[in-house]
Amino acid sequence: MTSILPWSHCNNEWNTDNCLDNSRHNASFSNVSKEANWSMNTNLTKMTPSEEYWKYNVLQITSGIEDLGGIRLELLACLFAAWVLVFLCLFNGIKSSGKIVYVTVTFPYIVLIIFLVRAVTLPGAIEGIKFFIIPKWHNLLSTKVWGEAAVQIFFSSGAGWGAILTMASFNKFHHNMYRDAIIVPAINSGTSIFAGFVTFSILGFMAHEKGMAVEDVLTQGPGLVFMAYPEAISRLPVSPLWAILFFLMMLTIAIDTQFGTFETITSALTDEFPKLLRKKKMLVTAGVCFLGFLLDIPLIMQGGMYILQIVDWYCGLFTPMLVAVIECIVIGWIYGTEQFYKDIEMMIGYTPCTGWKISMIGYKPCTGWKICWKFITPVVILVMLVFNMTQLQPVSYNHYQYPSYAIVIGWVIGMVSVAPIPLYMIKAIACAEGSLQQRIGCLLRPISEWEPVLRNEKNRMETCTLTYFKPTEVDKCELNSTKNTDEIQNIL
Repeated sequence: MTSILPWSHCNNEWNTDNCLDNSRHNASFSNVSKEANWSMNTNLTKMTPSEEYWKYNVLQITSGIEDLGGIRLELLACLFAAWVLVFLCLFNGIKSSGKIVYVTVTFPYIVLIIFLVRAVTLPGAIEGIKFFIIPKWHNLLSTKVWGEAAVQIFFSSGAGWGAILTMASFNKFHHNMYRDAIIVPAINSGTSIFAGFVTFSILGFMAHEKGMAVEDVLTQGPGLVFMAYPEAISRLPVSPLWAILFFLMMLTIAIDTQFGTFETITSALTDEFPKLLRKKKMLVTAGVCFLGFLLDIPLIMQGGMYILQIVDWYCGLFTPMLVAVIECIVIGWIYGTEQFYKDIEMMIGYTPCTGWKISMIGYKPCTGWKICWKFITPVVILVMLVFNMTQLQPVSYNHYQYPSYAIVIGWVIGMVSVAPIPLYMIKAIACAEGSLQQRIGCLLRPISEWEPVLRNEKNRMETCTLTYFKPTEVDKCELNSTKNTDEIQNIL
């Protein structure tokens, strides 16, 4: 909240002799001297003011993971405020977060539109857009490109992370999930393309200002958000205003992302222990927030960036892909696509209690979905998973190479989220009856409680019972045939 952004110049106490202000406007004699000194000593690394602000003021980063340093009190305060904000948004569960997302979802789009209008008018923006939209066909033959694309789509779409399933579980029984399955990926891809125009317009402007090619100013990860973007913002007119809008947008995106992940954890706990926790939603939310705060403290130490890089490097590499493959196997080969088709047709085609059509479709999805669930999707994901595992390079951060023990810790962290899958399989086999072959065979067959069952079909105008996945979790709706249509529709 200053008239001059602190990362726009090299006159701060944290700046070093290697800091070079690349601004072409009002270049000071000190910066010219620094540039001359840097050119005479090629051993020094040239750094922009935003880089030094991020490394030496915000992070105060150490030399490596061997030296984690102390806790950054400013970051600790921000971390505490962030978790308090998450608690205030989610303490009442989906009832509160469902209203807040109207702000957290729409605000980033508004800011992106404002940024796009401003970015495309900057000098050099057209070069950045060309770099973005003109394909490099030879890269299609690169397996690395396809592997990284697969990882990225899992991150952006949320597939395999549990958040989509958790949020979908709060829908009404007859919600048209067939429509959502088409709209959500379309919006996700459209948003990525739209944000790409904004990003590469700014990168093109940065390349123009620095006299470099667009590909030479590209960066990824935290560097893009906390170094490249702030540097570009510092070169805009009325830069403090743009900085406020940008970081407010990043805050809303982060909070919105946290909603799905957090709700997945709390819902899993309350579903696993319904008698103990279901009526204590606020207490569960507070407990998970406090635990998350404690687990995040190592990340805001002076060497916390090295820990964050390990977690980011290994946790998201194979876990969501493996979960997605298992989901496809369960639906396609164990539960059965034909039965799944019937469930979808019943849930979104006609109301079970009245027979009234409630959606735009009253038929089964096309055969293409079945082919994807059983063959194309699991095979493609498995190929990408194997490729990523075999081609994975040891974790690194910029030019820093991690010690062997840190790499081992990274693999352990990555496997923790996968470990419950085989553990629950072993538990299920141990609790079953019969020989080992009989137990496995029995567990690989769906039971009747795995489906939404319509009972009393002959008298469906009077009574309808829906059974969800567990015989103990029954949702009964008893409709009196004398009720008017408005009352029936409200219940459904």
